[in-house]
Amino acid sequence: MLIIKSILFFFIFLSSTYIGILISNKYKNRVKDLKEFKSFINIINTKIRYTYEPIGEICEDLSKMSDSNIGKLFYKFGFLIKDKSITKSWEEAIDEYGENFSKEDKTIIKTLGRMLGKTDVEGQASELEQFQEFLKMQIEKAEKDKQKNEKLYKSLGMVIGLAIIIILI
Repeated sequence: MLIIKSILFFFIFLSSTYIGILISNKYKNRVKDLKEFKSFINIINTKIRYTYEPIGEICEDLSKMSDSNIGKLFYKFGFLIKDKSITKSWEEAIDEYGENFSKEDKTIIKTLGRMLGKTDVEGQASELEQFQEFLKMQIEKAEKDKQKNEKLYKSLGMVIGLAIIIILI
């Protein structure tokens, strides 16, 4: 009976710790995705300025550079843009693959879809540069959130596991 109880307690502790780690990874993934998104926006800006490629082709090329959520997001956008408007395609791709973004991130990122394709090359380039500044601020916020919360949730998972074990003893 003691062995079964010990194994049960071990799995309770392990499970709660794992849940804490999963929650803390959301903060790490948010920072990673925002940084990758910013680098993709930089590439889009350069390609729009110098190659005059259509945005759909640029996004399909970008999607081949990464297997991450951001790569999939740009692939989905490049695919959807063939049949839908830029704004609707962008929002749908963000909703589907922007799972690591906060609500605020998604709101800011969705505004980009409303700007793309509305002006000439120089106008789009300046909009993308301005958008990169917004992304830079969001990355800084995400870094702060990560520093503050990542360790908290890992520790909280372990503490909750220990609390459950103590209650059950």
